[in-house]
Formats: sequence, C-alpha cells, structure tokens
Amino acid sequence: MSNQFYQRLTKQSVALVESEKNLVANLANISALLNMELEDINWVGFYLMDGEELVLGPFQGKPACVRIPLGKGVCGTAAAKNQVQRVYDVHEFEGHIACDAASNSEIVIPFSINGNMMGVLDIDSPNIGRFSEEDQIGLTNLMVEVEKLLNSHAIKA
Repeated sequence: MSNQFYQRLTKQSVALVESEKNLVANLANISALLNMELEDINWVGFYLMDGEELVLGPFQGKPACVRIPLGKGVCGTAAAKNQVQRVYDVHEFEGHIACDAASNSEIVIPFSINGNMMGVLDIDSPNIGRFSEEDQIGLTNLMVEVEKLLNSHAIKA
C-alpha cells in the first residue's frame, strides 16, 4: 500500500471520529473502514485494556479470543511493551495465540488516551509476510491522528 493510500485512509478515519465522542462507536467505524479498504486481511479490530488484560472490542471478522493477558501473544506483547508488533509469520512468534487458524501474519498497534494505554489495533492476514514497513508506518500514523482526537474528546470507555 502506498503512502498516498494511508494518507487518504487517515483522513477518512479522522472524519469518522472527529465529531463523535463515544469510544466504542469510533473504534467500530475505524475497524469497518479498515476492513473495507485493506486488502488480504481476515480480521481487524481492537482490544481494550481491562486491568491486567486486553478484552475484545469492536472488530470485523470471525469470532475472536475475548481476553488476552498482558505479555501473552502478539496483542498482549504489543500492549505490555507499548510497541508495535509486526509479525511476518505468526507461527514463529513464541506464545502466539491462534484465535483463527487461517491467520498467518499480524500487525498490532498500541494506542493511548490521556497518556494511559487504552488498547491495541490488531490486524490479521491469511498471507505470510502481508504487512510491510510501509503498512506499519501508515497504520501507526493513522492511529496517532485518531489518538489525538480521542484525547481531545477526553473519552471515557
């Protein structure tokens, strides 16, 4: 995906959330937009912090794992480290949690509200190596812009 593609996707995401204050509604629309626009993915959605674990939030795709402990799997690792995880082949990621056996690569982007870890954006693909550095930069920038709006709304989950 090109830089131009991600700039357009970021503008669309910002337009979806800029006038709405409800976190669940905003994350639901972003997951729907990403599902509609991204190619070769089979799951996209959010996990939200709940104590020492992540709990399933708005998503598009097959039913998913509901609770993920911090530090476990790709999502739990991203949240615990507050660091993007881009996994070429999930079967080689130690401790990978297989919610859908069809998923072969994954990218997880943590996000915060008012300085507090709020959750992660999780995107899975059936293709090994689906997510490039360009995807990581584009999706991270998209979440940075969305995070700014969520912070300005002072949203409570």
